[in-house]
Amino acid sequence: MNFDLPPELAALRQQVRTFVDERVIPLEWAIIAEDKAGERTTLKALQADARAAGLWTPHLSTELGGRGLGVMGMCALFREMGRSSVGAAVFHCDAPDQGNMDLLAREASPALQERWLQPLVRGEISSAFCMTEPAPGAGADPSNLRTRAIKDGVDWVIDGHKWYATGGGTASVLLVMACTDEESGGAGPATLFAVPRDAVGVEHVRDIPTMAEPVLVHREAELRFHNVRVREEAVIGQVGQGFVLAQKRLVPARLTHCMRWLGLADRALELCKKQLETRTSFGKILSQHQMVQKKIADAVHGLHAGNLMTLHCAWMLEEGRTREARGYSSMCKNHVAKLLCDVLDDCIQIHGGLGFSDDMPFAQWYRHARAARIADGPEEVHDVVVARDWLAGKLTTLV
Repeated sequence: MNFDLPPELAALRQQVRTFVDERVIPLEWAIIAEDKAGERTTLKALQADARAAGLWTPHLSTELGGRGLGVMGMCALFREMGRSSVGAAVFHCDAPDQGNMDLLAREASPALQERWLQPLVRGEISSAFCMTEPAPGAGADPSNLRTRAIKDGVDWVIDGHKWYATGGGTASVLLVMACTDEESGGAGPATLFAVPRDAVGVEHVRDIPTMAEPVLVHREAELRFHNVRVREEAVIGQVGQGFVLAQKRLVPARLTHCMRWLGLADRALELCKKQLETRTSFGKILSQHQMVQKKIADAVHGLHAGNLMTLHCAWMLEEGRTREARGYSSMCKNHVAKLLCDVLDDCIQIHGGLGFSDDMPFAQWYRHARAARIADGPEEVHDVVVARDWLAGKLTTLV
């Protein structure tokens, strides 16, 4: 068992780390400020530099202009990109486009790839994944899916209501999950469709106000579909494969979230060092107080454990053990999502009033991080998966 990265990947990881630390982090607040004003000048300039450096969409195959790194390579790079809240966007590896590109590259027809994947890879358009619905529709339980698609001649007619479709308000293409069993009038197995955002009948109801201030594409759209017509060619994969394709997308997507969250948690902990080594309280610097040391030790333990979980699950996916990896991806997602929240909470506590202010980034990061425990399946659902798989002998704690 060798945990050393291959030399070429180690060098690439260092290249990304240097780019993030020297180019992205100094400009991250400028990017966020411009985004509030509807501008992307600084972001686009950094994206052009990343592209020139050969760091654009490295997760994709070489045929699509990427590095063909595989999931393990993504682990190495995405952790470094995640050190900044805008880092993934600079390299065009942010959600939801990153997962949507992977899905379209694997499952879409050549015609759909030409129409949507190619411009998406080039960064000319954006996309959204539309699965979650307001109650009583599909949330944590996908069997509650209410959006329907009924065959009408050569067309499919889609009716439904979606929300938390990240970036859906400005996306060019929506990947929409809908029930498509013809015998029951669209109430059975699900199918995934590529729907133009500007198609007749697609209504952008609003961007949902949330606990976290929106940044870049991370605006949660509520959408309605009123008799939206798409042709047969809009089907991604095969009719009735929707849930299968969603799992193929979501299992590695959970892992890529974990990679980025680990990078941000690691940076947050690093930002505590100055406070720990210079702030004096009750006669000694903070780093000498055992209660503070316990917080640091817990964070270090959690980061290392999360890193190993992520690498193990990534290795399973690269070995083609996708079905077996599902329980491990659930374990990883819950651990790292909770870890990020805990680390940021302790960073705020260590800094006291300074940490609660926006003079430090922790409070803003926490508002975004809290959604991690709900997004891509709430932690309760993932706990059920882990317990079920362990009881069935499909998951072992000592690998």
